[in-house]
Amino acid sequence: MRRYSYIVVAFIILIFGIIVVPRIVTRIQEADRVDTTRLSAQMPLAFIELNGEAKRVPEFVFTNQDNRLITNEDFLGKAYIVEFFFTTCPTICPIMNTNMKRLENIFGNRDDFGIASFTIDPEKDTPEQLKKYAENINVFSQNWHFLTGNIDNIYDLANKGFNIFAGINPDVAGGFEHQGYFALVDKKGYLRSRTDQFGNPIVYYLGIPEDEIEVQGTDMLIEDVQKLLENE
Repeated sequence: MRRYSYIVVAFIILIFGIIVVPRIVTRIQEADRVDTTRLSAQMPLAFIELNGEAKRVPEFVFTNQDNRLITNEDFLGKAYIVEFFFTTCPTICPIMNTNMKRLENIFGNRDDFGIASFTIDPEKDTPEQLKKYAENINVFSQNWHFLTGNIDNIYDLANKGFNIFAGINPDVAGGFEHQGYFALVDKKGYLRSRTDQFGNPIVYYLGIPEDEIEVQGTDMLIEDVQKLLENE
């Protein structure tokens, strides 16, 4: 009789381990994901700091697709997004600018919103080429500037000003490589972002989808642009 009782107890424990425990673990993991997302979305946007000081966008002067000089001061008073791309990019750039168009469709009619897309291939991406590119992807907004200029200045702005890698690499598709990040800048020219579950700034927003991530970078960016436009 005692041996039979042990078998029954062991069977119950086995069933509990197979069915109940995984469900508990899943519920806990799902709760953590939801709570983390809600927390970071509700928190004020952080300033990106460098050497203990809030980092501002450095001064720049480039030419846009309408052959007009655009400087960092043209973006003061606007919440805006920065990316680095090139028009003949065969990999991530089309995805990035498809996502960027989501933001343009939502905020593009506002005077206090802007987008700065800096080409990392200025030799090919002349103002005329940028104009054709903008028209090909159906961008006609005065708030979205496709910018070109001196290659050294562009690469300094990317790698030092924003710490977003961009470089020439003849061994990769398209001949250039860069990170698929969007940077968010507030109306006073400071780099901003939401924080992660540990309270640290995420710094950048992914411009391309990432597998197994519940809230994508573009979705977060839409929320955070709205926050800058409404509250600051």
